[in-house]
Amino acid sequence: MSTIVKKILKCFGIFIISILALIEIVRTIGRMVNNRTPDGGINESRMIDINGSKQWINIYGKNLNNPVLLYLHGGPGGPTSIYDYIVTRKWSDVYTVVSWDQRNCGKSYSESQNNITLTHDLFMQDGKEMTEFLLKHLNKDKISLLGYSWGTYFGSNLVLTYPDYYETYIGAGQLIDVIACEVAFKEEATKWAKDDPEGQKLVDKITPKNLTEEYFNIRDEILKRYHYNILEGGTDYSILSSFLFNPYYTLFDIFSYFKNLKNWMEGYFKFTDSEEFTKKFSLLNHTDYKVPYYNIIGDKDYQTNHNQAEEYFKLVKAPRKKLYIMKDMNHSYFFERSEEFSDIINDIYKSEYQSYDENNTPTNTTTLNN
Repeated sequence: MSTIVKKILKCFGIFIISILALIEIVRTIGRMVNNRTPDGGINESRMIDINGSKQWINIYGKNLNNPVLLYLHGGPGGPTSIYDYIVTRKWSDVYTVVSWDQRNCGKSYSESQNNITLTHDLFMQDGKEMTEFLLKHLNKDKISLLGYSWGTYFGSNLVLTYPDYYETYIGAGQLIDVIACEVAFKEEATKWAKDDPEGQKLVDKITPKNLTEEYFNIRDEILKRYHYNILEGGTDYSILSSFLFNPYYTLFDIFSYFKNLKNWMEGYFKFTDSEEFTKKFSLLNHTDYKVPYYNIIGDKDYQTNHNQAEEYFKLVKAPRKKLYIMKDMNHSYFFERSEEFSDIINDIYKSEYQSYDENNTPTNTTTLNN
């Protein structure tokens, strides 16, 4: 190799290293800025002992006197902590927001937990213990729940089982019965593929009663093919920036997240293909809520079927209830239109703490958001 080529390669190597170093410096500064605790508020990230396992939470709020909102991510096994702080902080003016990586996924992943079978009772005990920890730690009598997708299945069951622990339930992408939901999905997908032979071949492959990894992969392919996939409309914030400047994720954490994703999903796919998930969490015939009940649904959401969520909402009995329908929205909700979603969260807060009509019902029981 000639001396000139060696010099060029050396200079190029120095250039690349310099660029990477500059990026890391900028990233470090950004993370430090994002990790500041609001005056009079809280910004706490920690592992806690829950039901025999270490589980990660972040608590962020601008006023410790605000009510507490526990966010239950989707999936199951789909933690969003790697980028969701940009969105969840938009709720922190009115709530102290708790983000939780559920059992054995995300920052709560532990190889030692891989052999533990995921069950309905295990999750319910996790949720109960997490709630009890937050009540004590934050000195509250009750907290509110915000469930997304699978988190609505989980959250609804928690509220129905332990109503004394909760003051409000909010479901985004409400799941009622997963088998019924997937049967409805196949019916819709058959309509989409009417004049698309290749699409029909995909639809023919899905079996709604066998919720395996293969099933979800094919379903996602169908959603993408017909433009009903998550983040189909992009986001109103930068996903890249949320990764780079996440104050709770080091580079090692980011690497570990993607490295371990396949490992933790093996256990979660066993869970989704079992009656522990498909039957024991079903909300069919469970409509009597002792706490105010709020739903946010997208009128193009076929992952958690919006028609089923609307029909279930009509049956719900609760001290107060209110339905929000996001127009032209699939299953992305606050990941795609975070500002609109945050406005709804603020409206729910006002409904609970500021405005009731003479019947103790929030005004505009059903609200359509454009």
